[in-house]
Amino acid sequence: MDEAPPPEGFEPANIRFLRRLVTLLTATMIAGLLAIVALIVIRFSAAPDLVLPDALTLPDGAQALAFTQGADWYAVVTDDEILIYDRATGQLRQTVRIER
Repeated sequence: MDEAPPPEGFEPANIRFLRRLVTLLTATMIAGLLAIVALIVIRFSAAPDLVLPDALTLPDGAQALAFTQGADWYAVVTDDEILIYDRATGQLRQTVRIER
């Protein structure tokens, strides 16, 4: 018995299901990528302004290696110590020695 070829445009149910599954996965991946890009843009556009002091006075011979800041302080890392300054007054608040 010869079987007649399937009519034009016919596809088995499992192929139709697979095609819908791939389409859904593609749409989900695109939506996820757009969400990640939107979150990155929102996060970086809302970054707080970096307010740096006008001038820093370091002890003699000290060379700044790094700078960091908190809400009411900023710190300068040198070769052998961390100098913590008050943000409002600019006065040295604390010195932390780094042991080698």
